[in-house]
Amino acid sequence: MEFFRVLKELDLNKENIVLTVLSGNNIGDKLIVSDGAKVYTNNDSYDWNSLLELIPFDKKSRLVSYKKEKVYIEFISQNYSVVVCGAGHISMPIIKMCQLLNLPVTVIDDRIKFLNNAISAGADKAICESFEKALSNIKGSKSTFFIIVTRGHRYDQVCLENIINKENAYIGMIGSKVRVKKVLDYLEDKGISREKLDKVYTPIGLNIGAETPAEIAVAIMAEIIEVKNKAKGFGVYSVELFDAILENKYGEIPRALVTIVSRRGSAPREVGTKMLVLKDGTMVGTIGGGCVEADIMQEALLAMDNQVCKLIQVDMTGQEAEDEGMVCGGVVEVFIEPIN
Repeated sequence: MEFFRVLKELDLNKENIVLTVLSGNNIGDKLIVSDGAKVYTNNDSYDWNSLLELIPFDKKSRLVSYKKEKVYIEFISQNYSVVVCGAGHISMPIIKMCQLLNLPVTVIDDRIKFLNNAISAGADKAICESFEKALSNIKGSKSTFFIIVTRGHRYDQVCLENIINKENAYIGMIGSKVRVKKVLDYLEDKGISREKLDKVYTPIGLNIGAETPAEIAVAIMAEIIEVKNKAKGFGVYSVELFDAILENKYGEIPRALVTIVSRRGSAPREVGTKMLVLKDGTMVGTIGGGCVEADIMQEALLAMDNQVCKLIQVDMTGQEAEDEGMVCGGVVEVFIEPIN
């Protein structure tokens, strides 16, 4: 449990890496490194220093070979979240799509009536304050998507000016080319570098010829998905996972963590995807669904019974995958580790 306690307390604005030995005599051994400093290990005698030299420069999680062992190097990311500035007609379908995509969404507006609509649509948090004041209390991170869809370019200026220097995964701003140019030129005149301003996605959304509020929302969320998935290869430990592991949410039921550590072909989930399996059959998260996931659950139950970690390969290209309608297929390796 100490591993997960340390992991939960990490400063996620730092570069955090988890190394896990997946085979051999040291299977299950772990190291956590935060901005180059070792902050946790369950095996001080392991040659971690040599292994650290194998950390990839592209900062993508992956499986590597070290001597005769397999080791999973995982870059840890924050949970993604969305901040929407403006609670108008475009924001409502954005909120609903965020729910479908399991993206927590915060909505800011200074009009209580519109925020009530946002809450009804499913916003996780609604802030009724001026944009400037509300944004001053939002830190931002490498996993925060900012969407600016306010009711006028004056508010766009205020929002962008208060967001542009925050850490972010994405900043998108709605508006015509003329309106956008006015905002960007104004902020450049105020001393914000053109380099930063050029990173703003504007006009916002993929160019799919969107016209209605719902279509514009689809274009915006499609662009966010594109940006998010281009940065794939990061491990995410969700709030639900931490709650299930550390907060005794399910009592003292034995459990095992399942992580996709490698992927070939077009398997449905990415490297770093996680699922927690409890002894009573409860699952937190998913690694793809269907019979394949059910088979992995059985392997996880056996791992709990025997208190052993295991690395298994799952082939999703066969007839079983076809029968389940998995049009992608592919092969993944998953690591199963009982949690004590």
